[in-house]
Amino acid sequence: MAEKIFSHRLTGKTFDRDKGVKQVNPVKYYKLGTKRNPATVSVQTEDRKKELAAVFQENNWAALITCDPDKPEDISALEILSNPVQTKTNEHNIGRNEPCYCGSGKKFKKCCR
Repeated sequence: MAEKIFSHRLTGKTFDRDKGVKQVNPVKYYKLGTKRNPATVSVQTEDRKKELAAVFQENNWAALITCDPDKPEDISALEILSNPVQTKTNEHNIGRNEPCYCGSGKKFKKCCR
């Protein structure tokens, strides 16, 4: 049995005494729209393909655009890139001993915590 000496955090490679460096975890998640994970879009016409290619070029996103008149148009990857998920923040930055924001008159730690 090979003895694992170390593994690299970013590449996922490990070094074994018997076999040397090998790839342990080949499945990686890469950001959508990069060369390693291009956005896949299918359209029905060549004009639409050129239009979407211009959008991807303008934003420096990598894409695989296929043109097939028989299949329905699928631009969900473009919508994901155009509208990224925003981080939610808490509106009420309130201390535990301050009055509650709901208007009950109680301290926040006893009311809406």
